[in-house]
Amino acid sequence: MEKNISWLAQIKKQFDGKEVDLRTYSPLTLAYVGDSVYDVIIRTVAVGQGNKGSRDLHKTVTGYVNAGTQAALIDALCAGGELTEEETAVYRRGRNAKSGTMAKNASVIEYRKATGMEALIGYLYLRDDFARILELVGIGLHKIGKEI
Repeated sequence: MEKNISWLAQIKKQFDGKEVDLRTYSPLTLAYVGDSVYDVIIRTVAVGQGNKGSRDLHKTVTGYVNAGTQAALIDALCAGGELTEEETAVYRRGRNAKSGTMAKNASVIEYRKATGMEALIGYLYLRDDFARILELVGIGLHKIGKEI
């Protein structure tokens, strides 16, 4: 694999990925991908803090990868005017999508906001804009006082 191309480009190259219009993706599909991308970011940061046992890592990560924290993060980004119009539209589509599942430890409002945030992250990832994802996650965590 080439070292200077993105994960997404490497995945598409390795597995013959096709270019698609992201506007045609359902917001729940975007959230499905975004959930994993956000999880990898948080886990990577947690592991980067030093060698810890899996129990300690899990405890750290679950403080960030939950609907309540994700809802607070996206609220802070929206309130601070951090999102572009396009990003806001993607977030709203995700937030308003009807999901067949519910979080165990979150309100309906938190869960829907978290789904919207995950849809935005999925959209940015599939658009190959990982730098923007990291920027937004960093700003959001700072604004809610949950820097790792």
